Amino acid sequence: MAYDPTKMADWQIAAEAEKAMPAPEEWRERLGLQKDEVIPYGRICKLDFRRIYERLKAKPDGKYIEVTAITPTPLGEGKTTVTMGLIEGLGKRGKNVGGAIRQPSGGPTFNIKGTAAGGGNALLIPMTEFSLGLTGDIDAITNAHNLCMVALTARLQHEFNYSDEELAKRNLRRLNIDPRRVEMRWAVDFCAQALRRIIIGLGGRMDGFMMESGFQISVSSELMAILAIATSLKDLRERIGQITVAYDKKGNPVTAEDLEVAGAMAAIMRNTINPTLCCTVEYQPVMVHAGPFANIAVGQSSIVADYLGLKMFDYHVTESGFGADIGFEKFWNVKCRISGLKPNVSVIVCTIRALKMHGGGPKVVPGRPIPEEYTKENLELVEKGFENLRHHIGIVKKSGIKPVVCINKFHTDTDAEVALVRKLVEQEGVRCAVGEHWLKGGEGALELADAVIDACEEEVEFKYLYPVDMPLRQKVELLAREVYGADGVSWTPEAEEKAKAFESDPKYKDYYVMMVKTHLSLSHNPDWKGVPKGWVLPIRDILLFSGAKFLCPMAGTISLMPGTGSDPAFRRIDIDPETGLVKGLF
Repeated sequence: MAYDPTKMADWQIAAEAEKAMPAPEEWRERLGLQKDEVIPYGRICKLDFRRIYERLKAKPDGKYIEVTAITPTPLGEGKTTVTMGLIEGLGKRGKNVGGAIRQPSGGPTFNIKGTAAGGGNALLIPMTEFSLGLTGDIDAITNAHNLCMVALTARLQHEFNYSDEELAKRNLRRLNIDPRRVEMRWAVDFCAQALRRIIIGLGGRMDGFMMESGFQISVSSELMAILAIATSLKDLRERIGQITVAYDKKGNPVTAEDLEVAGAMAAIMRNTINPTLCCTVEYQPVMVHAGPFANIAVGQSSIVADYLGLKMFDYHVTESGFGADIGFEKFWNVKCRISGLKPNVSVIVCTIRALKMHGGGPKVVPGRPIPEEYTKENLELVEKGFENLRHHIGIVKKSGIKPVVCINKFHTDTDAEVALVRKLVEQEGVRCAVGEHWLKGGEGALELADAVIDACEEEVEFKYLYPVDMPLRQKVELLAREVYGADGVSWTPEAEEKAKAFESDPKYKDYYVMMVKTHLSLSHNPDWKGVPKGWVLPIRDILLFSGAKFLCPMAGTISLMPGTGSDPAFRRIDIDPETGLVKGLF
């Protein structure tokens, strides 16, 4: 029986659904797991990746389903809601189904966007635990990241204060770190713009080395990116050691291994390799694992969770961050390349609201009332905005996948608007389904589930956009033209110098291109909606994530530390002091 989301807030639906939520021991029985493969954490549990995968690795993989979207409004278009709804719909069809999504950051949870649990009757539970830290993976990443910064800043102080002889007495060699070339910052999992740039080391010679520093949000840490792509605990440990923390005064990288802190960082993160098991409000299993930035890092839940899901379920659903130009592109050319997995189908989420925005509708601003153009019928805006959806369909088709489009239906959408989008999608030779899972749960996702089941039976000639050994600038040019629709790429002198250096060093030949750009436009400019024409992608810098093996060309101004808005979610979050129930999460 579906709850009434028109009268109940998400946190209220979650509280009701959690009353009958399976306990860890029930999940063990339902999923056919052995006793030592389930690690209880109160009402939820982690799954022991190594033990389960070793036991099931010879089993054939299930169907692999990815969920992406068109270019979203700043409010988001409900990818997680669709992911939960699709899992529920497949469950209603009697399929053995599960999924994997990212863990939400405290930044958006307490800010404007809210948590990433879906909504209405397509919601992940337990919502409070999911939204407020779960089993501690982000805390572990924050602590490991900051321990690395402690190791770096302490080493700078000691090398400044002591001679080579004194360092040798302490069993240390001089790393000759250049304090002007420190690549890492401190980490905290909030949107704290006041900490973007700070001065540390004020005081005497024993109080640290005075230098400029700063903070980044924890989910932008390279450690989070590594957790998302690591294929084993051994792989995780090796990648941590290869992180470039700073450079020495000759321009050579100083790694976490050089600082002799990588082992301790891995020790803090040892349990993060195991996904956490949650579920939908209709009690289908959903793993939560990793939460990397999508417009800087890979923007996916983990490879480890996909490995497990494809062995445990006949249908495994995962989700990519933002639109197909960012999330799906990285899923396609990076995540699948590392994992060796090939998807069966990709679902593209669209909303009438987003299509109207791309068709020329008024600006959508988080925290402010949505203009009436988005709640009243306007077929002209919808048809003009369809160009953005058509472009995203084309991106997915380039991978060899024929996508399924899901119209995530809002109660303000009219039948005529929905019918127009369906007609335009079908003219592209693509399946289209209307999703009413927010209102009706799995019953409202049956059309989507059927379309996905049918699509999974088709052969997929999956192919990458470029070979891994293509030179960096050629890869960026190809991505700009084929994925974003740009006329070409321009490089600042500094960025081009870096690109040439990376191309000439064999060490970087197998590194992955991880584009950095806004998610609010196909271009680098968030104000350019629809499908911008006649523009060039500007690359101003290249970030190096040497543990993850990412080269990150930066287009536009993306910050590693977002800011908190004037009407953040934390103003409405509280507890019931009698029951301890958390209210106000959304």
